[in-house]
Amino acid sequence: MVTLMTIPKDISIIKTLEDLREFHGEASSGVKAKIQYKLDGHAKNFLARSPFLILATNNETGSDASPRGDAPGFIKILDDATVLMPEHPGNRLADSLTNIVANPMMGMIHFIPGMDETLRINGKARVTNDERLLAMVAHKGKSPKLAIIVDIEQVYFHCAKALMRSHLWDPDLYMPRADFPTLGKILLDQIKGNDVFDDEVNALDANLDADARDNLYH
Repeated sequence: MVTLMTIPKDISIIKTLEDLREFHGEASSGVKAKIQYKLDGHAKNFLARSPFLILATNNETGSDASPRGDAPGFIKILDDATVLMPEHPGNRLADSLTNIVANPMMGMIHFIPGMDETLRINGKARVTNDERLLAMVAHKGKSPKLAIIVDIEQVYFHCAKALMRSHLWDPDLYMPRADFPTLGKILLDQIKGNDVFDDEVNALDANLDADARDNLYH
């Protein structure tokens, strides 16, 4: 059960960089030195093994974080400072693409299942429909309609603490899926309120399952 509270109006807020550094401290020279400006062999090796990432983008009105995944190596390395990501079918809101067109600044964090360290890439992104680039990220001979080019400005490995604290890869702590409502149930509750019937939920879940199964790439 979640306990709700109203945030007091007089809470202390950190408003300046000087105050932030006073409480948070400065990064050591060793930590700063780990930030690279192009891909080295270790970063390339990580990307070749990574099947999943979170893509963060923003525009003048807000920000968005979007999961992206495919077989390991789906991020193609064009050169030491440029990578290419396929744009597979999603919900068609196109939040990430809309943001990139408005503001190219972006960040990614890449994961390898079972590994607590992650790889972070920051830079600028461009949306392309160039057939030569799309062919590089084709699936079973069929190219996506769009892809994202990332011009790398920073790349570095992130330590394991967050994933260690979360026990993200510990199967003994995985939640039984039945303990949480299905996506169909969630969506119908959000759209219709409490007046939702089981047959409606089952029908929507079946449609969502079919879409996820049959429209992974096209």
